[in-house]
Amino acid sequence: MLLDAAIAALNEMFSKPFRNVFYKTLGLTVVLLAIAGLLLDHFLTRWIVFPSGWMQTLFIWLSGAGLMVGLTFLVPSISFLVASFFFDELAATVERDIAPASGQGKSLPYGEAIWLGIRFAGISLLVNLVALLLFLVPGINAVVFIGANAYLLGRGYFEMAATRYLPLAEVHRLRRAEAPKLFVAGLIMALLLGIPIVNLIGPLFCTAFMVRITYAILVKRIFLMS
Repeated sequence: MLLDAAIAALNEMFSKPFRNVFYKTLGLTVVLLAIAGLLLDHFLTRWIVFPSGWMQTLFIWLSGAGLMVGLTFLVPSISFLVASFFFDELAATVERDIAPASGQGKSLPYGEAIWLGIRFAGISLLVNLVALLLFLVPGINAVVFIGANAYLLGRGYFEMAATRYLPLAEVHRLRRAEAPKLFVAGLIMALLLGIPIVNLIGPLFCTAFMVRITYAILVKRIFLMS
């Protein structure tokens, strides 16, 4: 089911509704990454000063390279934030594709959707800062980055998708029951978000992917209850 959902989500990237939203998500992603990069660069060059000119120059060059690495660790957080702006629009498109006769989920109030995105973006930022601090520890940093983001992406995108159908308390219960499947789904998303350039379609892919998985989980739940 997960592989089929991933392939279907990738194919949906080329549909007209997703192409229309792609430019908006791409623009917002680039703007947020640029702002984050400028803030980090300002902090590094203004507040970290070496007594020697050549040392300062070397630090600027090294910090520039490190900044590119650091922005990679920010992508999962920014993915949550960007997705929250367009999630309902994209989710409705996917729902029409996979189940046109069964109706659509209820759109979240805009403020609630943004709050969900900010909450998971904040948690993801803290986790990825830890992973960034472990950057010089071979192996461990990759495990922390991929494992933690697999959990967060699976949980965050599932909650955004499932709250279109269920109360939040029921969403949490269902998330715990489906935790292994959601972790594997999150692992697929985390691996994609770890690929430079490709990760720019992250919010679109993660939304299309998780809406399909969520719908399949809900169908299974209804079947078991009947």
